[in-house]
Amino acid sequence: MSSHASRGLSHAGVLHEYAPRLVAFEFTPPSDVNKLHSLIFVGGLTDGFCTVPYVSKLAQALVNTEWSVFSVLLSSSYGGWGVGSLDRDVEELGQCVRFIRDLKASQQPSAPAKSAKIAVMGHSTGSQDVLHYLYSPNSGYGLQHQVRPPLDGAILQAPASDREGLQAIIADSPQPDELKKVYNELVDFAKKQPYTEKNIDNVLPMHLTSKLSYPADTPLSARRFLSLVSPESPEHPSEDDLFSSDLSDKRLQETFGKIGTQGIIQSKLLFLYSGNDEYCPHWVDKEKLLQRWQQATEAGGGSWDTENSGVIVGASHNVKDEGQQELIDRILRYLHSL
Repeated sequence: MSSHASRGLSHAGVLHEYAPRLVAFEFTPPSDVNKLHSLIFVGGLTDGFCTVPYVSKLAQALVNTEWSVFSVLLSSSYGGWGVGSLDRDVEELGQCVRFIRDLKASQQPSAPAKSAKIAVMGHSTGSQDVLHYLYSPNSGYGLQHQVRPPLDGAILQAPASDREGLQAIIADSPQPDELKKVYNELVDFAKKQPYTEKNIDNVLPMHLTSKLSYPADTPLSARRFLSLVSPESPEHPSEDDLFSSDLSDKRLQETFGKIGTQGIIQSKLLFLYSGNDEYCPHWVDKEKLLQRWQQATEAGGGSWDTENSGVIVGASHNVKDEGQQELIDRILRYLHSL
């Protein structure tokens, strides 16, 4: 899911190159770069630096604490999501975690190695990255073949379903039949020709993807499209279909239920759903959905922050206005508990 934010602001901080061609911006005054703990923020589809309005305010709220906020750019940031994948996202996220862990150790040579905390916060599709990071097999893959480093905290904000969001767009459209026809045409095309003869991603016709509210200037591969819309769900959900309300308990056991057994995180998880999330269909019972996720997580040995998790009344998808202070307060309490 995409977000949009205000423009025309300047932010003090440090830009870190955590891997070749990949950077993270640390919101911190130049005089205060040696904070011990780190919160890494991962945006959703189309997001990049400063596109989610509450991030800089969250960083400001943490000024007088031992926490600093890093906004991370992945290959899938801005327009790269259309040819990206959760696997690549979490590989790069792991590189960022490893870089920050080493950075903090070098800045605090006298501090015990385990004293510095690193938490990751995902917004929207960034929440899919966080859940994928926590539950998927961690045997090492990608170019680096490195296992993902452990985390001390994890926050998922606006974990809305891309599939159900598109269903709502089609259903609420003035011409739902026409959009359903476009959807079916794209699914058929993607299934028949996911790759070129040289096994390179096929890009879907952009004049058609734009009709489904995807950005008109963003290439969308057949592979990523099928992962986002997951046409075989709920029986056979795709990699990206993690948060839909109609997924079976068995499927939740395979995702949320694996968090405890993977052991990447030992602390409680914080889930923050927006009460007025414009990408969440009206038929979804958010409270009930959070309860199902909590049950699956705890059944697999994972932990859930019951005190601070929940639905933020009145909040939009990216919490641009109402609910912003409550969101920040809940995050601060969670980080303090770590």
